[in-house]
Amino acid sequence: MVCVPASIADMFDNGERGTVLVLFAMCIIVGPMTAPFVSAFIVANESLGWRWTSFMIGIISAPVIILILLFFYETHHPIILVEKAREIRRRTGIWGIQAPHDRFTFTIQEVIQKTLTRPLRMLFTEPILFLVSLYMSFIYGMVYLFLTAYPIVFQKGYKMKPGVAELPFIGIIIGELFGGVFSIFQERKYRQKLAKNGNRAIPEARLPMMIPGAVAFPIGILWFCWTGQYHDHIHWIVPTLSGLFTGFGILVIFIPAMNYIIDSYLIFAASAMAANTFLRSAFGGGFPLFAEFMFDDIHTNWSGMVMGLFGVVLILCPILFTIYGKRLRQTSKFAFDLNE
Repeated sequence: MVCVPASIADMFDNGERGTVLVLFAMCIIVGPMTAPFVSAFIVANESLGWRWTSFMIGIISAPVIILILLFFYETHHPIILVEKAREIRRRTGIWGIQAPHDRFTFTIQEVIQKTLTRPLRMLFTEPILFLVSLYMSFIYGMVYLFLTAYPIVFQKGYKMKPGVAELPFIGIIIGELFGGVFSIFQERKYRQKLAKNGNRAIPEARLPMMIPGAVAFPIGILWFCWTGQYHDHIHWIVPTLSGLFTGFGILVIFIPAMNYIIDSYLIFAASAMAANTFLRSAFGGGFPLFAEFMFDDIHTNWSGMVMGLFGVVLILCPILFTIYGKRLRQTSKFAFDLNE
């Protein structure tokens, strides 16, 4: 989760990076939404059982590890130059040839500072990184909260069988696919703006793309929770269709936000994404812990009201950073525009 966006930043420029990140984000967001009904049907199958949910992950992961070991090479530019200099020294015997990175030696303290301390310091001292990461963390937490909320609504409320009760996640998946297509279309418009600006990238130009998703996401939450509460009177398809809005919102928020962080902290993209992933994973792990208690105590409708209103407040995030983002980057130790 940390290395891939940073590696993408190494390999692709501003014009291409957005589309590649769309594909990456669709993998990490659509995947968790397919897991519930796949695993539920595996568990429901008496000839397989719950252990096969882990066996399937292992079967899929094993060839991926082999492909990474065989075909995935270093992408960080300073390290590539070090390896190139080493190869030239070996071929020519001229041992004075060095890459700039060869001159650096790091103590254990410096390594710890760069890999652990810097991301945390950036997270809590950089307003751009903290607030955008908070927004992404809320979205990510809601993705995993839905893993608890959907079975409560469709299995307990609508009395669907395990496996069938998880099929409404397909609504979110379809919404995410729409969001991915919309994001790719927006990236084309962004490249046109980039060309008009002489290929000088402005990170804040990413943020207007986020606003349609920021509006759609709380609509989907409120729709799902208020219709899912009254399962005796409302057909199950109604809360299922809310997934079109939440899925669309998830992708359309996630992609510009990730692009904005990478564009703002290009040199420190890995540290920025490490900080972002730290907070995002904490939300993703924490939300399911309280979800069932919240839905039982204040019911589905008011749980959705709390989450939906929080999502409405966070709409201010892309709007305010569109206005004040450049000013904040100019005062930052880590975020700046290389073109300025």
